[in-house]
Amino acid sequence: MNNILLLGWLLTLELNLISANIYMHSPRGSNNRINENTATRKNNNRLFDSQNNARGGYNVGDDQATKSTNENQQYRMKFYQSGIKGDSNLRIQWTNQHGCGNDDPNDPMKLNCNLVLQFKCQDDTSNRAPKDSYTLRNGQLINSQDYTNQPKNENTAALLKRRNSNVHADRGLHETWEWYNACYNRERNKGLFTADQNLQKNNLGVDAAVATRQNPNKQRSGYECPEERDYYPYFHPTPWTDVAVLAHNSSICSYYKENSFNRRPYGECVEREGARRKSYSIANNPVACTEMEGEWVEYHSVLELATKYTTKRQCEGANRKQLTDRGIVYKWGKPYDVGKIVAHQSIEDACFVLPPPVDCKVAEWSRPNNLGDGLDGKPLHYTWKLPHFPSLKQKRCVFRLRYNISTDDYAPWSTDHSQNQVKQNNVVVKKSPVEQNPLVDIGANQALRLAINTAQFGRTFQDRSHVFFISPRPAEVADERKLINLNVRGKRGNIVQTYPAVEYDFVPKEMSIKDTDLVHIQWTGSNTHNNKAPGGDGQTGDAGEGTGGTDRSNFLQLLEASHNFPVPIDTATLYDSMTVEWNSVGDKQYDSKDLAIQLGSSAYYKCASSSVCGKDAISRKTALNPTLDQASPSYAGLITSFKKGTYHYVCTRNNNFTNRSQKGKLVVR
Repeated sequence: MNNILLLGWLLTLELNLISANIYMHSPRGSNNRINENTATRKNNNRLFDSQNNARGGYNVGDDQATKSTNENQQYRMKFYQSGIKGDSNLRIQWTNQHGCGNDDPNDPMKLNCNLVLQFKCQDDTSNRAPKDSYTLRNGQLINSQDYTNQPKNENTAALLKRRNSNVHADRGLHETWEWYNACYNRERNKGLFTADQNLQKNNLGVDAAVATRQNPNKQRSGYECPEERDYYPYFHPTPWTDVAVLAHNSSICSYYKENSFNRRPYGECVEREGARRKSYSIANNPVACTEMEGEWVEYHSVLELATKYTTKRQCEGANRKQLTDRGIVYKWGKPYDVGKIVAHQSIEDACFVLPPPVDCKVAEWSRPNNLGDGLDGKPLHYTWKLPHFPSLKQKRCVFRLRYNISTDDYAPWSTDHSQNQVKQNNVVVKKSPVEQNPLVDIGANQALRLAINTAQFGRTFQDRSHVFFISPRPAEVADERKLINLNVRGKRGNIVQTYPAVEYDFVPKEMSIKDTDLVHIQWTGSNTHNNKAPGGDGQTGDAGEGTGGTDRSNFLQLLEASHNFPVPIDTATLYDSMTVEWNSVGDKQYDSKDLAIQLGSSAYYKCASSSVCGKDAISRKTALNPTLDQASPSYAGLITSFKKGTYHYVCTRNNNFTNRSQKGKLVVR
């Protein structure tokens, strides 16, 4: 098979002791955390291979004022989908350590980089954590799902028994068991550059896709496929949907757009056991597939199935101009239907909605060796236009961000298997262009050693969100209205204690919108960000206000950005300017004072008077601690427009002059 490039070629030099690399702050990236009260995560391989420092990441959100004890008590952020006419925008925000930006000959970077943003969604169900190998879930335990190596000559009945014994309802799951099992069996792409690494075979003696140059010992992380993780665009169908590629050079964008699975079909070998579709094959190309008496089938990426259209004519006839102009395209063909693969069912031609084309642009500049902001002093970010799902079904989703860096010490685009190290009788007869910790002589008759780990000489890092929802818009929110999400990032602790995560702030911190635009205010947090020992290579402790380990936020008006005292409700202008279209605490006719109370108490109180909201009124409910301890760390929020003007706002609990600033600015024109 020919070498298909990409995420696997990248490079870093200080490789044996990497302190950190990429962390997603909004939506909150887990870095494989779930609910640990320690500064370091407890399971580096819980769901995926991040390659990041163990200190990074954020716990799953809680939906109550105490630690969740099962997945039903966790909070899942709910974002509302774009309409056919109106966008719904979500700010993705992160920090990456080793730098990025345009590879400009007049201003060259120290390295090349790419960032790949993807998501995975499926129809939501009432059961948050079923014991199956398909349903996205966060889990409640820190344990990874199990995997028992496949024995020889296993039939489907035995495979299903093995799967069912491996999968647990209370452990996190992003990819399916079948996805990893197929990766474990499928021969790896031998056209790829592996340098001088010795890639291990699986227990069946196959050079399988679970071993890569970056993962030569076939370490398992959840049910992630290491080969798919390390290379982009991947050369087989994948369950991940592309959002954007942020490249080091705009000239490469045409390649990414043409080869994204969002628009180009990819094939895999389908074998059968009687009438049933097997969920895996050793073959990784059409020729090998024929030799295995299988069928090489090309599949399309799917935003969602369109089951109401049962013929090709109906399907293609659904492509009205109003939809296609917005990138909503129906297609007839073979969808990559993960549910049917899990069920060992044949995938027939059907109607489905294609994902939008992948966006590609030059990555923002960022400084090497610094987990900080971009050139303009603002956090690195990408604005994701949330998809429109024509079925109007609620989806449960997860977001994935991969970051990779490369060097020009060798040609990353043209270096392939032909330049791998070759040994005969344990003697190197052909050298790789890069070698492990090589000695170099610069002409001074003195050998110097370079710190090069060829497993990481070209390296991919990753972070993922916890599970969230993308839901149909509430009936009160018109399809044509633009919707902007306003969230909170960060966790408890000072700047040293939280690092490489961040302290609290609003996301976006500053917004400029129209008075016809809508803003969805929402946040989440954990009750177990205690940041206890072990602290890894950083400081433990959870400096902050209120009960130790707890995240809390609220939203109150400031008169000016330089102020720290909120404006009294009676003289505030922010709440009077709001026209609320939807409110998570109910559809009662709350006045501006009630809205201020809701936002200021994180919805612990719903209103001022018991005649409006009964026992949830500030006049009747048990008094809220001034540091919001009894409130939930998560707030489903409200959707509102604002009158023209400039507004400043603050979180009273976390804003701490000289320590941290949690303030925001809204300009409405």
